[in-house]
Amino acid sequence: MPNESLDLIAGPCVIESEEHLYFLAESIESVSPDFVFKASFDKANRSSVHSYRGPGFAEGMRMLLQLKRRGYRILTDVHEPWQVGPAAEVCDILQIPAFLCRQTDLLLEAGRSGRVVNIKKGQFVSPWDIRLAAEKVASTGNNNIILTERGTSFGYNNLVVDMRGLVVMRSFGWPVIFDATHSVQLPGVAGEGSGGQPEFIEPLARAAVAVGVDGIFVEVHEAPERALSDGANALPLDQLAGFWRRLQELDEVTRRHLRPVAESA
Repeated sequence: MPNESLDLIAGPCVIESEEHLYFLAESIESVSPDFVFKASFDKANRSSVHSYRGPGFAEGMRMLLQLKRRGYRILTDVHEPWQVGPAAEVCDILQIPAFLCRQTDLLLEAGRSGRVVNIKKGQFVSPWDIRLAAEKVASTGNNNIILTERGTSFGYNNLVVDMRGLVVMRSFGWPVIFDATHSVQLPGVAGEGSGGQPEFIEPLARAAVAVGVDGIFVEVHEAPERALSDGANALPLDQLAGFWRRLQELDEVTRRHLRPVAESA
């Protein structure tokens, strides 16, 4: 990244089973063969101690390695510095979760891995301040950095997306991804879990593409109501093909007419 066309990062919020990983990977590949598959081995920041977190590091890495051997590009979260080295042996992109985007030791270790590092902009961080997190990674000599927008806290239990921030973040020179599903999350609104407004996934994604982002991050599930994590803000799998086709069409227009405006802003 960046490529000459819009990149897609897609997959489930959390690994539910090995069979489910294969099913989703093959389904997404049929829509976008060059996509990056994302899945978390551990959702360490779940609202409740009773919520499903995932299979854990060792089992999660085993499953992701099997996907890697099938030819997929893999992205996963890392939460602690000790996870970085082993995860880098399996994954193409290491993701720094939004709540950890200022953790210096984690950022430096991810940078030293040599892998692409995707930094999720924290809900509490301004667009111009996320540059400082990227510079921590870059200080290791690794400039393979992606910045991802996923909404900003707007009072209690609500997120908003400031599209101006996408322009600010792109001005730093690193690719910018828009997380279309976490941006419609309603954190903690369900008491022991988060809610969401999935009807706004595509409108926000279209707006981000029109601004001129380099890619879209979207969590998908064939039955969001049964998803073990973040189903309330997931895109139903059967909507992915149409969603992605429309975004690609808009991206062609953006690159032809609007991208120079966004880059010079």
